[in-house]
Formats: sequence, C-alpha cells, structure tokens
Amino acid sequence: MKQSEINEASTAELQEQITEVKKAYSDLKIAHAISPLENPIQLKGIRRSIARIATELTKREVL
Repeated sequence: MKQSEINEASTAELQEQITEVKKAYSDLKIAHAISPLENPIQLKGIRRSIARIATELTKREVL
C-alpha cells in the first residue's frame, strides 16, 4: 500500500486494513516456515506496510 493511499484513507479504513494485512503477514510467515516462499521479499514488504499504517494511525491519534 502506497503512502498516498494511506494518507487518503479514513481512520476506520486504516484500522480495517491493518488487521487484514497483519493476518496476511501471519499466514505468509506460517507458509514460509512450512516450505520456503517463492518470493520471501514479500514478508519485508508486508511488514513495511504494517509499519506505514500503524505510523499513520498513531499520527492521527496525536493530532
């Protein structure tokens, strides 16, 4: 998810997105533990998406 998309989304949408992305991340981690992923770089990308969304949510709480 791009930063511009995150900035435009509402807080409720971001909270929904972060739960979906965290679930996808945990599913990929489990799949990677069982058998190696074809593209393990996906894990890094999803982790960064989680961080971007969490940062935006925190920024909105402060303001």
